Amino acid sequence: MSNLARKFQQQQQVERTIQEQSIVKTKKHWLTPGEKIIGIVFTGLICFGAVHLISNQAEIYQVNKEIQEVQTTIKEQEKINNDLKVQVSELSTYERIWEKAKQLGLVINENNVKVVHEK
Repeated sequence: MSNLARKFQQQQQVERTIQEQSIVKTKKHWLTPGEKIIGIVFTGLICFGAVHLISNQAEIYQVNKEIQEVQTTIKEQEKINNDLKVQVSELSTYERIWEKAKQLGLVINENNVKVVHEK
């Protein structure tokens, strides 16, 4: 039996060496060149989209800022206009006009007064 075991061991060693010699080492690539190109194009599109999105958001922010500045200017101008309307109404009272007329030496002559009717 020892002879048979020895022959069997030798046969296995011969088969192992034959298998080792017949195995051709092939280098496996993680991605094929086509997949690499598709990946690069996809990454480029993602980057372009991100830059485009950020630039649009920056423009929207700028326009909103300008709108708020214009609204602030409008509110300030409306406040000034309201103050001026109040001044006009204060300065155009009948008593004040009569005082100014007296200071300038004007006198009411009731024979010379004409009534104007609004149409």
